Amino acid sequence: MTSGKLFRAIIMGAPGSGKGTVSSRIVHGFNLKHISSGDLLRWNIARGTELGRVAEKYIKEGKLVPDIYITKCILSELEQIKTQSWLLDGFPRTREQADDLWQQERIDSVINLEVPFDVIIERIESRLVHLPSGRVYNRGFNDPKTPGRDDVTGEPLSQRPDDNPVAVRKRLEIYDACAKPINEYFDQKGVLTTFKGSATDEIWPHVKKYLETKLS
Repeated sequence: MTSGKLFRAIIMGAPGSGKGTVSSRIVHGFNLKHISSGDLLRWNIARGTELGRVAEKYIKEGKLVPDIYITKCILSELEQIKTQSWLLDGFPRTREQADDLWQQERIDSVINLEVPFDVIIERIESRLVHLPSGRVYNRGFNDPKTPGRDDVTGEPLSQRPDDNPVAVRKRLEIYDACAKPINEYFDQKGVLTTFKGSATDEIWPHVKKYLETKLS
């Protein structure tokens, strides 16, 4: 589906909430450009840009890349695609970043996915990952074609060491603490819509209907 008007959206959701799947469906179903902060950082690191060299230095030291570099990277990218509709994923991560973004771009919608923590923990416990590519599988509802093997390369899949219930709950609590002020900020701006459910296929029809209405 395409629309004649520009549409600029952000997607929010905890790790394991199905944000990647929903993002993919939005991008392909509504012809939006997907802007991922993680992908942009990796792109800059791979090409040895000034930002990439700075980011790599922090990452190698086990530190977070400072807000100022992430914000500069995202805003610069968005400045180059003024004539395109897009979905922003992984940014903003702080209220300050949200405000910087709002000052530069007209945000039409913030799509917030809300899935119960217990559901996410159970989902992540069953997760298998192809580490070189980041492709994710889940036992029971997104199984690889060959058990324990990546569909594309045939290489072994593994479980991340930090995909255990205690570590996952801690990550979710940290995300919740960071996301709450961002969601409050966008709610005050009148652009936040929250979609609740326990499964992606339960949430997606509501997101799809909402976007069809917004883009009609």
